Amino acid sequence: MSRGAKSADRPVSIDRGVHGGAAWPPLNCGGKLLDLSTPRVMGVLNITPDSFSDGGDFFSRKAAIARAWSMVEEGAAIVDVGGESSRPGAAEVTVAEELRRVLPVIETLARELPVPVSLDSTKPEVMRAAAGAGAGLINDIMALQRPGALAAAVETGLPICLVHMQGTPRTMQMNPRYDDAVEDIHRFFAARILACEAAGIAPEQLIIDPGFGFGKRTQDNLRLLRALDRFCDLGLPVLVGFSRKSFLGDLTKRAVSERLASGLVAGVIAVLKGARIIRTHDVAATVDALQIVEQVHCQG
Repeated sequence: MSRGAKSADRPVSIDRGVHGGAAWPPLNCGGKLLDLSTPRVMGVLNITPDSFSDGGDFFSRKAAIARAWSMVEEGAAIVDVGGESSRPGAAEVTVAEELRRVLPVIETLARELPVPVSLDSTKPEVMRAAAGAGAGLINDIMALQRPGALAAAVETGLPICLVHMQGTPRTMQMNPRYDDAVEDIHRFFAARILACEAAGIAPEQLIIDPGFGFGKRTQDNLRLLRALDRFCDLGLPVLVGFSRKSFLGDLTKRAVSERLASGLVAGVIAVLKGARIIRTHDVAATVDALQIVEQVHCQG
């Protein structure tokens, strides 16, 4: 695809799963539509020196913009820009530093890319600034629980992805425990959806992400994947991210750079159970995998 061409030339039209092909309305992401009538791929763009799988690879503005373009050309329907690592034990960055990392990139990508740009952040100050720079969606691993985040999200008017995480990136893998991971997280989302509605964010503006790897043991992640269709009864699109995560390494004994196959399998299972967005570093391979599922399940 050439720059300036319309994105999603390789749409995934899988229409099976718990919704039986229900047509999700498109999300208006800052003036660019994210069509969720079929599963889509969200490309990960980490502008950090310390992310667990690609820290430093796209830390320069030039490299980040080039990588965003390549992901769109590979089939990404949205690019997710983050300026703070969420790996276990990662140090928190200041608001000023996070703004310095993400704003120039978001401004350029929002202006040039044919697809929406999302912001991966928990900070209300960064949410407001990124919305002003052209971000079209807020992806918050703390589900708008940080002080001021809910109000900031309301002010932006943008769609929100609510992610479940037990604890913080600094503490989340320090002996996480659940009575029942599936039901505990389901109740969490039900409560956060109500909080968003009370603040003025319509359910039609929300996406939910169970947060694979965020404060979960390997067995918790497996239970969530087995029961992923349980979250679809909340009536919101489900986003999942497995790309290169530690629990895949626990299961396969593979290093970070060798977890593509396991991440693809998990993503395909998730789509068959109703997920509508796969968040990944490996866009081209994920689009290819979903195309195969489409041919098997959707062609007569």
